[in-house]
Amino acid sequence: MIRLLMAAAISLTVSIIGTKLLIEVLVRRRIGQPIREDGPQGHITKAGTPTMGGLAIVGGASLAYVVSDLILKFTDRSTVFTRSGIFVMMAIVGAGLVGFVDDWIKVTRERNLGLNKRAKILGLLIVAFGFPLLMVNFTAQHTTLSFTRWDQPGWNLGTWGWVIFAAVLILATTNGVNLTDGLDGLAGGSATLSFGAFVVIGFWAFRHGPSYPLDNVYNTPHALDLAVIAAAMAGGCLGFLWWNAPPARIFMGDTGALAIGAGLAALALALNVQILLVIIGGLYVMETVSVILQVATFRLFGGRRIFRMAPIHHHFELGGWPETTVIIRLWIVAGLCTSLALGVFYFDFLRVSGG
Repeated sequence: MIRLLMAAAISLTVSIIGTKLLIEVLVRRRIGQPIREDGPQGHITKAGTPTMGGLAIVGGASLAYVVSDLILKFTDRSTVFTRSGIFVMMAIVGAGLVGFVDDWIKVTRERNLGLNKRAKILGLLIVAFGFPLLMVNFTAQHTTLSFTRWDQPGWNLGTWGWVIFAAVLILATTNGVNLTDGLDGLAGGSATLSFGAFVVIGFWAFRHGPSYPLDNVYNTPHALDLAVIAAAMAGGCLGFLWWNAPPARIFMGDTGALAIGAGLAALALALNVQILLVIIGGLYVMETVSVILQVATFRLFGGRRIFRMAPIHHHFELGGWPETTVIIRLWIVAGLCTSLALGVFYFDFLRVSGG
């Protein structure tokens, strides 16, 4: 518990200070975010706002993960770094690096298109396949389709089946978070809630895992280390939100969105709650489905649209809702999804433990 609080506090502090410094550097060098011409007209005024704020999130979380471990190592001479934790951090940093290159091309060439599609997909594929391959080869990762624990429902996908499933999940989640990152603070606030859910799940899996043989419900050896990463990412997102709250003084860019998406998917895979991620990230699912439906109806019905604009947060904006109203109401949706997911997780624990 001490390391969880320590990681969250360090990441929060580094993110707040780091984002402030990043804003000053980017403003001084006149590096800002180009805005889509086909987006809501109210967003034109946001052109030139500094971007790549995800650097503070990833940097704060990475530093918190390392420092919190080193502090414990020097105080009680123990270390809790695990392979699962290191691989999850590698996925977060790797996806953030792909996003950073994309953002950098956007701001230096002053256009809203960064990496070409092939290069961006290739970079994400390396992360999406690299993470599960490392997990199945160097950890005791279960290769089952899991809802609330590794044996529920426990359908064994086999090594390559699980790797492919994991890669698809990482690609889908990074895309979902990226689509959600369209309003000031929307992705940052919802991600804080989502990572908060993984803090609870990870710590609960630790308290009822291999460290407690008589109560080993989840059989997740590295659950505590994974909970620490979730706490660090939650702290990083919350610290960034201080400067990203409307009106945003900086955007997270693809640097933050892709790192957050990879982090959520990697944690769900490592903690064996892949299907539960659909509920935890219900807001991201809703945003993604709105885009799919918009494209499908446009192509199937001769240019007709079911939303004023997709993703769905733009539909509400064009319907007359103020931006802050859309953001807060969608935060509420994300909070409800988090609560529902934790309720389902705990209900399953009571059922299996006879509580």
